[in-house]
Amino acid sequence: MNTLTESAESASELIDARIEALGDWRGDMLARLRALIKEAEPEAIEEWKWRGTPVWSRNGIICTGETYKQVVKMTFAKGASLPDPSKLFNSSLDGNTRRAIDIREGENLDEEALKALIRAAVALNKTTARR
Repeated sequence: MNTLTESAESASELIDARIEALGDWRGDMLARLRALIKEAEPEAIEEWKWRGTPVWSRNGIICTGETYKQVVKMTFAKGASLPDPSKLFNSSLDGNTRRAIDIREGENLDEEALKALIRAAVALNKTTARR
């Protein structure tokens, strides 16, 4: 087995463990976000970076999935360059590069709009990928 495959499997296992360890709505939400990312971009690669942050990539980082006491945060690496007609971004709005979505317990998630945002992030990564 090659190192890239082993790393991806290890990251997936670490994300599984994080979801299980949370054991509450945050774990459920992180699992749902993960599923939506895979639905929107089946070739997304799961990574584990920066001291324990789930990261999804395809030709560059798509987004991260961070968990805090009150929110699950999806941070899009190039969010400031993405169209957001459904106004999903509600955090990190002042930055020049990233944008984030803070999801609180009990909030409804516009899953179709989120998948469109994920696809837009992948498309942007493809156009800006180093060759």
